[in-house]
Amino acid sequence: MQERIVILGAGESGVGAALLAQAKGFAVFVSDFGTILPKYKSVLSAHQIPYEQGRHSTNLILSATEVIKSPGIPDSAPILVALRKAGIPVIGEIEFAARYTNAKMLAITGTNGKTTTTLLLYHLLKESGLSVGLAGNVGYSLARQVMDDKFDFYVLELSSFQLDTLFDFKADVAILLNITPDHLDRYDYDFDKYTRSKFRITNNMLPDDHFVYFCDDDVIRNYLKKHPADMNNLPVSLTKSQVRGAFMDDHAFEFRTGLSPDFRIKSADIPIYGSHNKINAMAAILAASMIGIGHKAIRKALKTFKNADHRLEEVGSFNDILFVNDSKATNVEATFYALEAFDRPIIWIAGGTDKGNDYSKLKALARKNVKALICLGLDNEKLKEAFGAQLTNLQETKEMEDAVKKSFKLAENGDVILLSPACASFDLFKNYEERGKKFKKAVKNIMLNKREVV
Repeated sequence: MQERIVILGAGESGVGAALLAQAKGFAVFVSDFGTILPKYKSVLSAHQIPYEQGRHSTNLILSATEVIKSPGIPDSAPILVALRKAGIPVIGEIEFAARYTNAKMLAITGTNGKTTTTLLLYHLLKESGLSVGLAGNVGYSLARQVMDDKFDFYVLELSSFQLDTLFDFKADVAILLNITPDHLDRYDYDFDKYTRSKFRITNNMLPDDHFVYFCDDDVIRNYLKKHPADMNNLPVSLTKSQVRGAFMDDHAFEFRTGLSPDFRIKSADIPIYGSHNKINAMAAILAASMIGIGHKAIRKALKTFKNADHRLEEVGSFNDILFVNDSKATNVEATFYALEAFDRPIIWIAGGTDKGNDYSKLKALARKNVKALICLGLDNEKLKEAFGAQLTNLQETKEMEDAVKKSFKLAENGDVILLSPACASFDLFKNYEERGKKFKKAVKNIMLNKREVV
């Protein structure tokens, strides 16, 4: 009898899993409780894969041999409760896809910094001539790429939700950047459960595999004291030297892998801003060196790296005034990293939908680095209350174009105009991407019409 795979969720990962399952000879059915995007419907239809949307048909789903679920579906969903009661195994797309490739897996997780680290590591491998795919939270689904199985390496950005559905998957290199409270509604508001979820990235690793982690993070360090990791541990630090791993030393990164000669890279040669990105860069470089990429190739590749949009992204400059788009900074912690990233005066554009922010964490940095604050939002009272007393130049607007114009009129040579909202975007924009794009468009208009503005 033909084994039956049911896919819950018809996004990138779900459709990729459906295609791979069909290619491997399974009977496949796709169920999405929401609305399936037209581009994914057309793929399913072209491959004659049956699907439903707007519901989960319990009788069809409970007939599965195995279920592959989208990371976005919580374990509390009724259909998952029914699957557990029926004893039907539920896994994720990454777990399923990894069964069908012998490629090396380089996996990255952390509450913050995953995407930057993943993209940098992928860039280092690709520019060094390796055959490498990009998957997980970025790129195409791993399952869809495994169908062709043309890569020797995969670089995977993994969220805690994806890690929760890994069981036999093994990383050859794992990176754990940091652990701070996030998505606790999915973990019964138990931070320990969330921490254990992040550490699932080390499951099944062997002593010869490589585990790169930020050892200055108290949560990571304390967890490892209680649960020592039995693999090649490579700590990364901003504050202390390491016998093995990587650390900051006199404005340079020192790398000690034990597999090749030690080497140094100047921090000025890292093409991304901020202390958090120093951590990300050290982790990516260390991981790349552990699979045999030499420091000369790494140095060369660093020169051409461009981070993902809306993450401390340089947009342009005029008269030594630098425009930086950090629209992805939707919380106070992310904006903290942005404000401390520059040793130049900052004109800061902030605001949006407040998520219960505690701005006290930013006051010392704002006092030191910020010369003016432009509040961009429908309700700016909390920002004004937090910074009005310490910043003599504070203005308000509800238009991005106006925010950039106000900032440019205040700016002097050597200043940074920084969009780092510390808030969600939903009061004035569809999402942080639209907010960032409008910032970039406004900057472009400034550059084209700078004489009129000045």
